[in-house]
Amino acid sequence: MANIAFILLCHKDPDAIIRQALSLTAVGDYIAIHFDARADAKAFKTIHTALSDNPNVAFAKKRIKCGWGEWSLVQATLYAVEAAVDAFPRATHFYMLSGDCQAIKTAEYAHEYLDRRDVDFIESFDFFASDWIKTGMKEERLIYRHFLNERNSKWLFYKSLEFQRRFKLTRSIPEDLEIQIGSQWWCLRRRTVEAILDFVKQRPDVKRFFSTTWIPDETFFQTLVRHLVPENEIDCRTLTFLMFSDYGMPVTFYNDHFDLLLSQDFLFARKISPEAFDLKERLGSLYAARGVDFEISNEGRSLFKFLTGKGRVGRRFATRFWEKESTLGRERELLIVVCKKWHVAKRLVARIRQLTNIPCIEYLFNEEDTDLPDMGGIQATLSKRHRHRRSLMRMLFDYYDSDRMVVCMDPGNLDLLEDFCRDRATTRLLEIECHFSDEYLIGHAMRVGLAGESTPQATLERLLPTIRNDIVHESDRIRDAEFENYLRIRQENSPDENAVALTQFLAVPPDQALDIARADHLFSD
Repeated sequence: MANIAFILLCHKDPDAIIRQALSLTAVGDYIAIHFDARADAKAFKTIHTALSDNPNVAFAKKRIKCGWGEWSLVQATLYAVEAAVDAFPRATHFYMLSGDCQAIKTAEYAHEYLDRRDVDFIESFDFFASDWIKTGMKEERLIYRHFLNERNSKWLFYKSLEFQRRFKLTRSIPEDLEIQIGSQWWCLRRRTVEAILDFVKQRPDVKRFFSTTWIPDETFFQTLVRHLVPENEIDCRTLTFLMFSDYGMPVTFYNDHFDLLLSQDFLFARKISPEAFDLKERLGSLYAARGVDFEISNEGRSLFKFLTGKGRVGRRFATRFWEKESTLGRERELLIVVCKKWHVAKRLVARIRQLTNIPCIEYLFNEEDTDLPDMGGIQATLSKRHRHRRSLMRMLFDYYDSDRMVVCMDPGNLDLLEDFCRDRATTRLLEIECHFSDEYLIGHAMRVGLAGESTPQATLERLLPTIRNDIVHESDRIRDAEFENYLRIRQENSPDENAVALTQFLAVPPDQALDIARADHLFSD
């Protein structure tokens, strides 16, 4: 049975740290604490007094001042790890935590989870080949020496960097190491931790190198684990659920996130708001519970991306410089069917294809497997289709040897609609207005990853109004754009009424439009 020694780095809120330590050790696990030497001495005394008699609690033998992006965070971790290794010989796993972390599963679940696989859980991606670093410095983190704290001494930090660049004061990376990068929230087996401590003693050159890199807590352990452990014994992931905003800031969890957190495929979560007293109390008592069943749906990150994307949808009104004069052709007609229920649009275009000679293409900008001819690779992926949208469309006109073409698009593709409607070609839009039952919206949420088979019903009920409003918002944005050739058919309209819009959209005789509008089961789910 797994026994976990938690490695806790903290610097504030002594009462919360005491509660966290008591909760984690109540079931027989251990905790080793490093409390930042910058913090209030009275706060540390409070923690030490409250926990010093607990045999499952140890303190780092040395406390140091820690700063973000500095080696001090790694050194503080090493001090806490050394204390844990010495104090807890029965510990099988060492789990890195911060004071903002809390368990989102029971100890029973966590122990069984770790027992199932004999691996180390740590993100470790190739530093140079991966895209883990989204913005800012990359290679400069390693090849230059960083002695200053970027947050406390910003001007001096960047002046030092500029000086090293100007005089080419670069250094070499240790030849036998392939630098890795990843989250600092890891869970390592005892033999791995002991191997790291031995390696640090034997290789002071490696410690010296990392001690002057920038943000070494994202590279030090990640690199050493890859160097010391066979690849098949590493699960390249963190067991701590965390998310970041578009601006690189960690997402904070509050009282109403309890059910969401429990349904994620992780053992802990950060960061919990200091004011989320109810959430902390519920999670604090959870770790000691037994016999709790967890329904894992793991939709948290998809939900966050979806919800935070609303209201921040960027619009591009100017033509990209490489698209100037790249018109589809003045003589051509692009007929766009816009519908959130993709199967309804597909039924309509199938009927159009059957009764006219107009080439029809389904959701080419939304579905990877849309049936498309070989266009020399430009059609191979969704990203390529979006990037070369006009070129692809011109090639399709040429392929079908037609000056008219029908395509389907999702109402969320407003940027595409705006782009094509500005073209010199004649562009007409036909929006299909449908009804959306709760059952359909739940299925939609599952298809796009906002929910899973195990998502609690309460979560779905809270999510449904947001999804429904989002669909309405997408339709409103299309109408607000005031496209010149915008038409609409509705589910509640009669075939005769819808045929009027189809006549204008397709420029076909009214009787032919009526035949199309009478398509069997056009609007059914």
